[in-house]
Amino acid sequence: MVIAYVLIKANVPTVDQIRDMITELDGVEEAHIVAGDVDIIAKVIVETPAAVREIVASGVLTIDGVENTYSYIAME
Repeated sequence: MVIAYVLIKANVPTVDQIRDMITELDGVEEAHIVAGDVDIIAKVIVETPAAVREIVASGVLTIDGVENTYSYIAME
C-alpha cells in the first residue's frame, strides 16, 4: 500500500468545487482546503507509486482550475 499527499494549487474562486471533484477520484481518501502556498491537500491511498502518478496525471490535472500539483509519498 502506498500513501501519498498531493498538494494542489488551484483557482481560488472555485476551490470548493475543485476539492469536491478531487474527493470523488478513486484512491483519494480525503481532500482539504488549506491556507498557505497551496490551496488543497489530498491524501491518496493506492497499491503502487504508478497509481499515484495516474491519479494526478489523469485525474487531478484534468480538472479545470487546477494550476499545479506536488506529490509526496509517505516513507513510513
